[in-house]
Amino acid sequence: MEQAHLLAQMQSLADRVEQLAERARRLAEENRSLRQQQEQLMGERSALLAKNEQARTRVEAMIARLKSLEQHT
Repeated sequence: MEQAHLLAQMQSLADRVEQLAERARRLAEENRSLRQQQEQLMGERSALLAKNEQARTRVEAMIARLKSLEQHT
């Protein structure tokens, strides 16, 4: 009887270890996926910042041209 109880406890522990190992695998995969998404978002952010700076430069150039036209009229 005692041996059966020990075997049941060992099986329960083995099951729990397997559950935890599976959870660790899922979390590692989720972490990898999130890091990949973060890298992609950082690339997109960088591209948007570059476009924003380009647009700012163009607007500033237009304003300068308009001021120049205004002064010559």
